[in-house]
Amino acid sequence: TPMISDPGFDLARAAREAGYAVTSAPGPSAVITALTLAGLPTDRFMFAGFLPSAKGARRRALEEVSGVPATLVFYESPARVAAMLADAAEILGDREAEQARELTKKFEEVRRGTLSELALSASEQPPKGEIVVLVDRCSEKISESVPELALKQRMQEMSIRDAVDLVAAETGLPRRKVYQMALEIERNG
Repeated sequence: TPMISDPGFDLARAAREAGYAVTSAPGPSAVITALTLAGLPTDRFMFAGFLPSAKGARRRALEEVSGVPATLVFYESPARVAAMLADAAEILGDREAEQARELTKKFEEVRRGTLSELALSASEQPPKGEIVVLVDRCSEKISESVPELALKQRMQEMSIRDAVDLVAAETGLPRRKVYQMALEIERNG
């Protein structure tokens, strides 16, 4: 069944929940194969590639995509996946996610759960092989809270005016709304 332009993710999810194995023939890239297996929405997705390995840069990159209303897709190395998942849970909110490895190979595995559950699993049992991490799209509640987190961080690093300008540009929110958010943050300490 088509999974991208005519989303079949509901069918894949229902088949898996009914106890059937869902697999995919090798395709042109791990991104498409992972989306086919995930059971997360495929009508809109953003491929973000590999995140930076440095913690601060990785967290900033996650903040940049936090409000994207699409399934997020990342590549990650086995050595960094636990840290990446933990940062994603904190920055993006504890969204539903999937960690797929060794797609279309003998040891193919897809782990499902929240970002924090997957982070714990990856730290206790580090995966091997090529890894694709998929993260469910943001909800309205998450997308409203993420700019506030980014704004708090920026306000510690720069003037309120610069922080407001930067967060408004990054999120696309009206500057006045971001400025009101900054005033509220300042008032509440």
